Amino acid sequence: MPLYTKEQLNSKEEVELRELARELHAEVSSSADKETLIYAILDVQAEQSAAEQKAAPKRRTRIVKKDVDHVYSASKTKTESFEKKKTVAEGEPKRRRRSVKAEAAIEEQMIAVGQRELPLLSLPVGGTEGGEAAESGPITAQMSEAALMENPVAQTENPVAQTENPVAVTEMTEVPAETESSIDAQAEEPAKQEEYVAPETEAVTNDASITAEAKDNVGTQSAEASLSPEVDFIPIEDIPVIQSDNYDSLTSDLVNKFEHRPTVPVSSDIPSWTGGQSLTQSVPYAGAFNFDNILTGNGVLEIMPDGFGFLRSSDYNYLSSPDDIYVSQNQIKMFGLKSGDIVEGPVRVPKEGEKFFPLVDVTKINGLTPAEIRDRVPFEHLTPLFPNEKFNLCTGHGDSMSVRIVDLFTPIGKGQRALIVAQPKTGKTILMKEIANAIAKNHPDTYLMMLLIDERPEEVTDMARTVNAEVIASTFDEPAARHVKIAGIVLEKAKRMVECGHDVVIFLDSITRLARAYNTVSPASGKVLSGGVDANALQKPKRFFGAARNIEGGGSLTIIATALIDTGSKMDEVIFEEFKGTGNMELQLDRTLSNKRIFPAVNIVASSTRRDDLLQDSQTLNRMWILRKYIADMTSLEAMTDLKRRMEGTRNNDEFLLSMNS
Repeated sequence: MPLYTKEQLNSKEEVELRELARELHAEVSSSADKETLIYAILDVQAEQSAAEQKAAPKRRTRIVKKDVDHVYSASKTKTESFEKKKTVAEGEPKRRRRSVKAEAAIEEQMIAVGQRELPLLSLPVGGTEGGEAAESGPITAQMSEAALMENPVAQTENPVAQTENPVAVTEMTEVPAETESSIDAQAEEPAKQEEYVAPETEAVTNDASITAEAKDNVGTQSAEASLSPEVDFIPIEDIPVIQSDNYDSLTSDLVNKFEHRPTVPVSSDIPSWTGGQSLTQSVPYAGAFNFDNILTGNGVLEIMPDGFGFLRSSDYNYLSSPDDIYVSQNQIKMFGLKSGDIVEGPVRVPKEGEKFFPLVDVTKINGLTPAEIRDRVPFEHLTPLFPNEKFNLCTGHGDSMSVRIVDLFTPIGKGQRALIVAQPKTGKTILMKEIANAIAKNHPDTYLMMLLIDERPEEVTDMARTVNAEVIASTFDEPAARHVKIAGIVLEKAKRMVECGHDVVIFLDSITRLARAYNTVSPASGKVLSGGVDANALQKPKRFFGAARNIEGGGSLTIIATALIDTGSKMDEVIFEEFKGTGNMELQLDRTLSNKRIFPAVNIVASSTRRDDLLQDSQTLNRMWILRKYIADMTSLEAMTDLKRRMEGTRNNDEFLLSMNS
């Protein structure tokens, strides 16, 4: 039956396919569809064609050397054997009767071979075991057959040799000195004439030829040399003779496998300036280049709901990209990885069918080794404290007026939850930029992240070029789901770094727009507050802002967020009221000051920091109490004008505090 292809089966009707499946004895149900029938027929055809194929014939790979356990002693006249003992009649051998017996033996052998329908036995002319140089090829064969008839014991006492060695093996014997020249002359042709030897008679032929040639050697020495009952001509060692012509059949690769020879140039025209040396050099082949563990990758881990994860790149704002690195589920469990971990390790090139670069091993997690991070405490179980270590924003010379006022009236500590309340066009973005650069300059060990939500694209570019911090942005033309996702990844990254003892500062601009995005993506709960804010929409923004804390034992997360007011939106007012009492530092900006081009437009009367006694020394604290009493009855415009005039006359805040008495 012909073999059908899938295209041919697709062109047939379902009735024809069922009839064909019945002929092939394919097991299909009556309710099987057309595709099931096609694949069932293809499977049966494949099984039948595989069964009809014949196995390839086995080829002999090598010849196993026959182990010999006995030691033989030999001389020119006799060789002693310990394997078999034969009795030979005393007296001189009758050489004249050998030709008659040889002719009779050859006739009987030919009759026996013809009856068994075996190929004729062809012996080499002038073999390599020795013999008289004057004898020709047919005479040597006749002598071997005669010796076979005279020594029937050799055929019956060693039957193992007839069954274990089906391949003809030529054995070595000791050759008299006067016959060596004739052997060399005759050793060039035997491989060409020896084509096939029957397995049943090869061992007998070898023993017979050896016996005949040994008797000839004895006859040429002297008439007194006779065989004793315990002496026979036996091969010294059972080692096959390797003909010199066999090397021609070997390939050059096998012959020169273990030899390293320098490359010789084909042309003999070698320039004189080389000193007679060849320019061609043999370059060793190094093999296929190994691309494993030569690439290293890092990124922020995002664990998917299925258990595996990807290392996101900050170049794409931690969103899906072609540069993502795949992290398997076993690696996440082995190293105890969490979402937001900064993982670094070697990666390999994706194989066929793979889309991403897979992570091979993990060398660093949040800047630490996997052994150091194994016993970390989760962020939710860390003990929060009041900020007790201050961020120094001033260097003592050349500081801007904005950072001097913030450092003096609203000091920022490690773990501060700061809220910058600002009206539109009051310079809040410029103020955040100066604070970020001051922290990066005076505290290089602190990790800064600038998170811009729903901002203008040109401000994102300006912030990335002027601020020494990691800028993650989602502009106003992006959907609300992207705002929420980026904010979640940034918060998880900050938590993982705090768990490892790092100090992290997040600048959020603005928390009002982030709350708007959460309100958009949150499912409707049925409870709507004034301004269209869902009752459950502000839970996640509060969790984001409430993550700022100072950790007992090391590590802190500082969040400096901006809140918009007086925008004409009722929703913004509701959001601000929800966050108004959650921060422990509040910095208010006044639109009146910015309209008069007084910058920084800070309302220093309404701005303050909770528990500022933990951040400033006693002398500075006492002078600040006196200063606040002095400006308490002033308006924001009067206070800022007088304070700015006095501070511009001094070089730093310490000099300003010393000049207060004058």
